[in-house]
Amino acid sequence: MSEDITPKYKRILLKLSGEALAGDKKTGLDIPTIEKICLSIKKCYDIGTQIGIVVGGGNFWRGRASGTMDRVRADHIGMLATTMNALAVADVLEGLGCEVRVQTAIEMRALAEPYIRQKALRHFEKGRIVIFGCGTGSPFFSTDSAASLRAAELEVDVLLKATMVDGVYDKDPNRYNDAVKFEHLSHHDILAAGLMVLDGTAAAMCSDNDIPLIVFDLRRPDNIFDAVMGEKVGTLVNNIRN
Repeated sequence: MSEDITPKYKRILLKLSGEALAGDKKTGLDIPTIEKICLSIKKCYDIGTQIGIVVGGGNFWRGRASGTMDRVRADHIGMLATTMNALAVADVLEGLGCEVRVQTAIEMRALAEPYIRQKALRHFEKGRIVIFGCGTGSPFFSTDSAASLRAAELEVDVLLKATMVDGVYDKDPNRYNDAVKFEHLSHHDILAAGLMVLDGTAAAMCSDNDIPLIVFDLRRPDNIFDAVMGEKVGTLVNNIRN
């Protein structure tokens, strides 16, 4: 662990989408892509950052696209998908020399620890990365909501949302050439304008608990490290209005 570099944010919650773990394959797991992401996470780990990670499951399952399936059951399948991703990321990080624990909101004792807040905090204190699977453990909540919930419970300094876009825009930059990128927004701006950065539940939780959010492009994995160091990447969202 390096003592020569001091991160701006001592404790972080990183939200990784499932799609990001699939790379160009779009579905399933692409290990070379995950390795690139994990190398940047390890750089944060090596300078003493306390790291929690919430993973999505969209590379395996999209509950809303499941047709006539019962919504609760579809969401439960999605929770299982996030656990597969959590185990894959844990395996790669461990291969890089990081000490990792996986905790799930639904008990799977043969695979992972059940989520217990005090135990997660203890892992942070011992320098372990904690990866959270199964979302909130309840249907009708997204993994963005799970990320904001864990961020609030674990009193992190910042929530980092790694996406496939380099920040927050007024409209979809992949569809509109005149889309405008925001360098800074308030949580109020996100909620009032209905910007699709986080779902409404997650955005409100970040606002109510004064959790700064940085949205950035994961296609450059080192943005994770740069964000932790306080470099200007993506879009900063907090309770400070312009």
